[in-house]
Amino acid sequence: MPDVSRRNMLRNAAAVTAASYSRILGANETIHLGVIGCGLRGGGMMRTFQANPQVRVIALADVWGNKVDAFKRNAPDAAGFSDHRRLLESKDLDAVLIATPDHWHVPCALDAVNAGKDVYCEKPLTLHIGEARPLIQAVRANGRVFQTGMQQRSGAHYIQARDEYVKKGRLGKVTLIRTWWHGSVSSFVKPVPPELEHQPANLDWKRYVQPVRWRDYHPYQYNCFRAYLDFGGGQFTDLFTHWVDVAHMLMEEDRPVTAMAQGGFYIPEYRNDGSGRTAPDTVSAQLEYPGGWICTFEATMAAGVNSEGVELYGTKGRLFILRSGFEFTPVESGATPALPASPQAGSAGPGGRAQQPRQYRPPEFPPPPQTNQDTVIVKAEGRLERSHVDRFLECIKTRKQPPADVVTGDRAAAACHLCTLSYKEKRQIRFDPDREEVVA
Repeated sequence: MPDVSRRNMLRNAAAVTAASYSRILGANETIHLGVIGCGLRGGGMMRTFQANPQVRVIALADVWGNKVDAFKRNAPDAAGFSDHRRLLESKDLDAVLIATPDHWHVPCALDAVNAGKDVYCEKPLTLHIGEARPLIQAVRANGRVFQTGMQQRSGAHYIQARDEYVKKGRLGKVTLIRTWWHGSVSSFVKPVPPELEHQPANLDWKRYVQPVRWRDYHPYQYNCFRAYLDFGGGQFTDLFTHWVDVAHMLMEEDRPVTAMAQGGFYIPEYRNDGSGRTAPDTVSAQLEYPGGWICTFEATMAAGVNSEGVELYGTKGRLFILRSGFEFTPVESGATPALPASPQAGSAGPGGRAQQPRQYRPPEFPPPPQTNQDTVIVKAEGRLERSHVDRFLECIKTRKQPPADVVTGDRAAAACHLCTLSYKEKRQIRFDPDREEVVA
C-alpha cells in the first residue's frame, strides 16, 4: 500500500475511533474540563484554563478529599472524585488537566487517552525512561490532542530566538548551552501542616503510593513529594526539564548520547531536618548531543542564591534567554578566540624564531558587561502559561497537535532521567538515541 494511502487510512481510523466515544466540538462550543490533582500547581493551572471563557470545569479528582473541597470554591458545579478513573467515565468531559505528583502522570494520562479525552499534562511527563512508549502509541491510536506543560514552546520570544537567531546562523556554531536554576527551595522544603501529621480519614494513601513500592504513611513524602527520588527526579526533572526542553527547541535536537551528573546533601539544615529526603539539595549535570554541543545544568538551594537562565554560546555570538525575554550579543568586529598560554622563554615559534613570554594580565574586576553596541534585547509579552493553554484549547478544536506534544514531553523528561541515573550510579551514562536505551 502506498505510504500516502496508509497514512490517510490510519488518520481516518483514528478520527472514527475518537468520534465514537468523545464529542466533536464546534469552533465556539464550551470545552468541559476535568482536573486530576488538586494541589498548588493544579490550582494555578485550573484558574489559567478558567480565564478562557470557553472552558468550564465540570469534574475534580484527588486522593485527599479536602483538596477537592477546596477546589470547588472556584468550580462550585464540579463533581468530586477520589479516583481519577471515575472522573473519566463522564461522557460530557472533553479534556483533562493532569497536575498530580510525577509518579501518577503516565498512569492518569494513559487512562484519559484511552477514555477518549484530550490531555494537558504537567511536566515531567514520565518517572523513568521508556514509560511513555505505550502512552505515545495510545495518543496516536486514539487520535487525541496531548500537550505537556513545557510552556516555553508557546512563548513568542522563544520562537523568535530560534527562528531569527539560531536557525539563521547568527550565533554561528553553537557548542555550549549553559543552564541554571538556583533557589527553588519552596518546592523541596515544606513544613508538614498539623492536619497531615497523621493520615486523614479521607486521604487514600494506598492509592497515592500505588505506582511505586509500598511504604507506610509518611506525612512529608505526601506533603513534599519532590524531595524523594521515588516520586520524581528532584531538581533535574522539576527544573532542568524546562531548560533542557528550551535547548531541544532552539537546537532542534532532543536526544543526548551521554550524561554525567553529580550532587549531594551539602546544606546541613536540609540534610538533618528529619524528613529522610533523597533528592539532593545541590546538583550539576552535563549532556552531550550528536550534533556536537553540550548542555549543562546547575542548581542549589543555598540561601541567597536565586537566579535562573539559559545561555547559548556560539562562534558568532551569545544568546541569553529567560521567560521574560532574551538578549543577543554578536561577537564584536575583529574579535578572535583567546590565545593559548604563553610559551616558555626561548621556545621556538612559527618559522623557528624564539618567542618571548607574554606578561599575564588578570581579568578586570568587576568584569565588564558582556554586551556591546550591537546587543539586541527582546522583552516577552503576555503570560506563557496562558499562551500555552490557549494553544492547547485551539488544538482541541482543530485536532492538530500542539507545540509541546507527547513526544516532546517524553524527550525532555528522558534527558533529565539520564542525569538522575548518573547521579545515583556515580558514573557516566551512555544512551542509544535510536533504541532509546541506556547502553553503558
